[in-house]
Formats: sequence, C-alpha cells, structure tokens
Amino acid sequence: MGKISIVGLGPGDYSLISQGALEALYLSPKVYLRTKKHPTVDQLEEKLQYTALDYFYEEEDNFEEVYGKIAKFIIEKGQREDLVYAVPGHPRVAEKTVGMIESLAKESNIELDIIPSMSFVDAMYNYLGIDPAEGFKLLDAFELEESYIDINTNTIITQVYDPFIASNVKLKLMEHYDDEQEVCIVNGAGIKGIENKTYVKLYELDRQQNLYSYLTSLYIPKSSKKLYNTVHDLQNIMKKLRGPAGCEWDKKQTHESLKKYIIEEAYEVNQAVDNDDIDELIEELGDVLLQVIFHCEIGEEEGYFNLADVSSGICNKLINRHPHVFKNIDIDMNKFEKTWEEMKKEEKGETSVTESLQRIPQYLPALTKAEKIQKKAALVGFDWYNIDDVYKKIEEEYKELLDECKSRNIKYIKEELGDLLFSIVNLARFLKIDPEEAINLTSNKFIKRFKFIEDNAREMNKTLEDMTLEEMDKLWEKAKFQ
Repeated sequence: MGKISIVGLGPGDYSLISQGALEALYLSPKVYLRTKKHPTVDQLEEKLQYTALDYFYEEEDNFEEVYGKIAKFIIEKGQREDLVYAVPGHPRVAEKTVGMIESLAKESNIELDIIPSMSFVDAMYNYLGIDPAEGFKLLDAFELEESYIDINTNTIITQVYDPFIASNVKLKLMEHYDDEQEVCIVNGAGIKGIENKTYVKLYELDRQQNLYSYLTSLYIPKSSKKLYNTVHDLQNIMKKLRGPAGCEWDKKQTHESLKKYIIEEAYEVNQAVDNDDIDELIEELGDVLLQVIFHCEIGEEEGYFNLADVSSGICNKLINRHPHVFKNIDIDMNKFEKTWEEMKKEEKGETSVTESLQRIPQYLPALTKAEKIQKKAALVGFDWYNIDDVYKKIEEEYKELLDECKSRNIKYIKEELGDLLFSIVNLARFLKIDPEEAINLTSNKFIKRFKFIEDNAREMNKTLEDMTLEEMDKLWEKAKFQ
C-alpha cells in the first residue's frame, strides 16, 4: 500500500510554491499533474519528471466525469506505490479532485498527505488590494446555475475560460445584480509579468473577447443595490411587515383569516393563463407565492413549521413519487397515474380507496371534486366499460329527475339533479374534457350573447324590462352569428 502526497503548485508564479511542496515534487519518483496547463510547470520540468493527466479531459464529456476518473486513477496508482499528485493553487481551494481522492483514500485505507501552497484566492486579494476578512464566496462558473448568489458579500467566480462561459455567467448574475454592477476580470493573479485586471460593467462582461483564458477569474464586490428577486427577499419583507414596526393588518392575520385569499389568487392565476397574459401571470403567481410565505411566517412565529419544512416536504415528496427519475426504478408510464395514487396512499398511511376519496378537499369546486372522485374509483376498475353506457346513464338520470319534478318533492329533485350532473361529469371525463372549463366557456358565451341583447335594446331606446321575451329571443338568435 502506497502513500499519496497531494501538493499545491501555487497560483502560477514559481516563487509562490511552498518549500514543502517543492521538496515533495523533487524527491518523488512518481509525480502526476492534474494538468500541465499551469505557468509553473515550464520552470518545474527542468528538474522534474512527471505524467500529465490532461488526456482525461479529451475522453469525457463533462468535468465531473473527468475529475472522477482522475481521482480513481490516482487511488489505483496509490494502492501500489508512493506518489505525488500536483494541482494548481492550493489543494483545498476549488479543487474537486482532492475531495474525491480523500473520500476514496479513506475507503481504501491509503495514507494521504496534503501539502499546501498559496492559493489563487490569496494572490487575487493581494493583487486587488482587498482584505479577505471582509468575507467572500467562491463559486465555480460551471456550477453557477445551482449556486446561491449572495450580493451582500464579495464573490469570486473561477473557470471563466472564454467569452461563451462569460456570457452564461453574465446572464446568471444579472438575475441578482444591477446591469451596471462593476465586475473585475482578473487574469494570472500572482504571476509576475502576466497578471492584469480589467473593470467592466456587468452588461459588458461577454464583450471582452481577448481577456479570457484558463487563468481568468471574476471578482464581484458586494452590492448595496437590492433587486428583490428571491424568495429570501420576500421572507424578509414579510418578517418586517409582521414585525413590531410593521403593518397592523398583516400582523393580525392568521391561517384561518388568510385561507380564502390563496383560493382567490389561484383562480386569478387561472384567469391569467386563459388570458394568455404573461405579465398578468407573473403578477398573480407572485400573489400566490406571497400567500405561501405568509403562512410560513405565521407557522415559524408559532413554532410549528417554517419555509424550510415546507420546501423539504415537497422536495422529498417529488423525489419519492418519481423513483424512475431519482432512483433509477423502472415504472410502466402507461400506469403512472395508478402508481402515483398508490404512492400517495402509502405516504398517507391509507389502507382503503374510501380513505383516499374522503381525502379530497370539501372546498373544491363541485365539478372538479366529482371528477376526482370518479378518477380515483376508475383506477381500481369501478368504471363504465364504454361511453355508450355513460350516455344511457345520463338518459336514466334525466328521466328520474323529470319524475321527481312532477312529484314536486324538493329533497328528491335536488338528489336527482345531483345524480344527473354527476353523470354529465362522467361523460366529460370519457371525452377528456375539463367540466369546469366547459361550463365556464358556456357561461362566457352566455354573457357575450346577453351583452348583444342589452346593447341592441339600448340602441332601440329600451330597457330589458321593456322588452318581451319573444323580442329578446330574436336578438339571442342573432347573437349566435356575431
């Protein structure tokens, strides 16, 4: 069993490599460089025999796979011999292969020694004349989409190799910073004769065609210009609204008093979709999000739950209900709806279909609730065989309604009318039509035709009350062709 020494090559100037790192490099018969694309390598190779691992970059499609293959390679070699693995900068600063090697070495009981040199971050702060004690965040350009951008602290972004990457970085940063935010493009920090810096506005970041290379990083100073575009921002606003110096109306709200608003806002989202109005949709989705944050803030104040609990719950639910995506489990997608329902029953601890029917919210629109009940029953085989049976059922319920109307018993009339409506919802389900949408289309059509009647009455200097039903019927027929 060998020993692996991981050494840092510093930011790029030979004078910034530590003495310990140099001794390890020169005394080891087996030296592997993650990459020879580093300024110090030219000076080192005069006295050093090494193997560069750049060929891994040509064999894989992404950096994560490259780093994984390199880590496994080093471990395999380290199981048989002592070796030195050299990386740019400091081994513990933005060097993913080192973390992978450490994990694998622990599993294999391989001795590991980390020998640091100055990191590019140290060189960068020294070059820019900034004290890192002010705080900073180090991010990778290739992982920016999944990173949390905090404008309240200084940020360094590595691996900005070319204008294309710079463009992607710019677009991500513009979601958080003002377009005029000052950004510093730093090249070769710590390398005498090479290091340079260029300050540009954020919107100009990808216009600097000749400033990018494998030695390029970005420095973004913290910003005082708030864009208010994250859920965290909304949380802070809500905390202030319900705080001691907040709004009296917001402070007195409860889960009970707010419950009607989230229903109203959800309907307004639906209206925005129907209107095909993106600006309206953005606004109404914001109103829904506000209600979620409002309830979470109340939950946190009362000590029962917070946004993290809500977020954790839905994340875990989505992962559990999509095992084919997150756990590589084969699922018959033709039966996915049934599988989904079974997973829901398991999560809720339900042992019967009736329990899942009773779980359907009482306050859902009646047609929507009826459709959900029918779908759940159909999943276990309780359904009509074909649409002809549905038509017959509607005819049967209609006749029963007529019979009860003749008896004038309001209790049974209501019951039979409900049966008829329930059967019509079944027909909508077989036709794959949303019954709520269908009835809303008819309501809107009615309003449009009624407006035609009223407009025409006004032109005749009449009110609707002055007109006969026959006159209104004639206008109604005309309205059908408008």
